[in-house]
Amino acid sequence: MSKDSGKGKKTKKDALRWVLSYLGPHKGIFIPSLIALFLTAGLSLSFPLLLKDLIGNPADAWRNGINADDVLAKSNQTARLMAALLALQAFIGFWRVQGFIRSVEGALNDLRRDIFQHLVKLPVPFFQNERSGAVSNRVFADLGVVRETFLSTLPQAIRQTVILIGGLTMILLFSWKLSLVMLATIPVVVLAVALFGRRVRRYSKEAQDALAESGSVMEETVQNIADVKSFANEPLERKRYDSALASVLNVSIKGSKVRGAFLSFIIFAMFGAITFVTWYGSRMLANGEIDSTAFTAFIVFSIFVGASLGSFPEIITQFQTTSVAAERLHTIMAESPEQDGGQPVGSLRGALDFDQVEFLYPSRPDSPVLRDLSLHVSPGQRVAIVGPSGAGKSTIFSLILGFHRPQSGRVLFDGRDAATLDLAGLRKQLAVVPQEVLLFGGSVRENIAYGRPGASLEEIEEAAKKANAHDFIASLEQGYETTVGPRGVKLSGGQRQRIAIARAILADPKILLLDEATSALDSESERLVNEALERLMQDRTSLVIAHRLSTVRHADRILVVNHGRIVESGSHEELMALGGTYKLLAETQLS
Repeated sequence: MSKDSGKGKKTKKDALRWVLSYLGPHKGIFIPSLIALFLTAGLSLSFPLLLKDLIGNPADAWRNGINADDVLAKSNQTARLMAALLALQAFIGFWRVQGFIRSVEGALNDLRRDIFQHLVKLPVPFFQNERSGAVSNRVFADLGVVRETFLSTLPQAIRQTVILIGGLTMILLFSWKLSLVMLATIPVVVLAVALFGRRVRRYSKEAQDALAESGSVMEETVQNIADVKSFANEPLERKRYDSALASVLNVSIKGSKVRGAFLSFIIFAMFGAITFVTWYGSRMLANGEIDSTAFTAFIVFSIFVGASLGSFPEIITQFQTTSVAAERLHTIMAESPEQDGGQPVGSLRGALDFDQVEFLYPSRPDSPVLRDLSLHVSPGQRVAIVGPSGAGKSTIFSLILGFHRPQSGRVLFDGRDAATLDLAGLRKQLAVVPQEVLLFGGSVRENIAYGRPGASLEEIEEAAKKANAHDFIASLEQGYETTVGPRGVKLSGGQRQRIAIARAILADPKILLLDEATSALDSESERLVNEALERLMQDRTSLVIAHRLSTVRHADRILVVNHGRIVESGSHEELMALGGTYKLLAETQLS
């Protein structure tokens, strides 16, 4: 066996052990439910034992000339005992099911919570490398598999294992000769499980991946439904989704052939063995080597054993699928989170420095985005960043927000290296107003309060007034409780921008980042947004990315970025007089 193969098996075991560990805090309920499960499974073995008395004893009595009334009385007693055992089994089963559901659902809630908490701590590049919706769809599907296994497959596996072991023990007691014939099939079944199980697991993983991909296509289409309809691309999206579903179906059909072959083999082996054992036992019965009661018991227990064996292909398949799901969930949890902890930030003054920063994206190692970039922004200063597309402007913002870390050089806040500071504490003193505002699907109030959770309605309204948003919010049918729709689609671009500004005002940041905040607005919306931005930028460090140079003419300083470097720096007048890149950009826009 190769080292990689051994490592892979260890990873799968670790993943399953990790998932099962979530039952630990709920063991006070889970273990008694498990004991109850073993008990009810054991009680189910009493029925074939009693059935042989109901069926076999009258036959032996008739053959041996025993009084019919005595036989009937014994049969009635056996029936009453079976009814009592049924009632006991039903009573225990009621509490066992409740206990299983409570403990398993509690464990799954803990697992969901931990996965979500870990997901939101993962760095931005992780999500940039994943397709929209792929992570959420994969997690949702995998947790569904784990839930099905814990609630259904695990109890089924325990029950069938108890019945299998108990049944084999009983048939050995009734006839060792017939038992040897039955047991001869077990090694064949075990070998088949080993051979088929590996292929079933492979197809299970491919099916889950294909299903997650189809979910991603649906989510992307729904999220971008306006673009889909505006380009009349419904047929294209249908084709994409049909292609994804075809992959799911194709993998499922391939997997079904393996599972079907596995099941067919088990059925053939099981019923073939029962048929042969019944034939062989009838010869023993005819020769007086076994009485009818023992033979009846043996046949009934053999049927129980066979049925138990017949359920194992589906159980094993589900466990294989769960192994894949657990491994994928464990892989997500193994992803390194963002920097956690660090020195307390305290209250920032607002000074910002880039000290010889070099940065490139791992996916493009031969194309540095920022090259030996240095800049200084004083507290309260307004600095505009301009330049052609792809010059590195948005990357500067990503480094300020800590979405990425430079390969060399430092980003400094008040002279302290950002890499040594508590990232969450740092971000609480930053605020961003992006070019494309994507709101959450709740109310206007909730979206503004996102800047400072727990803010009062009065504080939210005051922030909205400063953002020139209060009047339009008040005119809405439900005011601040109006739902904005998925991603804020019920509001116009200017309205979404003003809600984003109100959110930033409520956050009261020390450093404000404006990324093309007015580029897609009409003139009236732009006027209202610019008024709000003026209030927002008052007395705080502000960095503004803009393609429209008319919006940055009054900045304290303008930085011209090109090919990852600052090529010019100064006021609007100074840069125009310089006659360089800035003047060329300005004249291009004017023309």
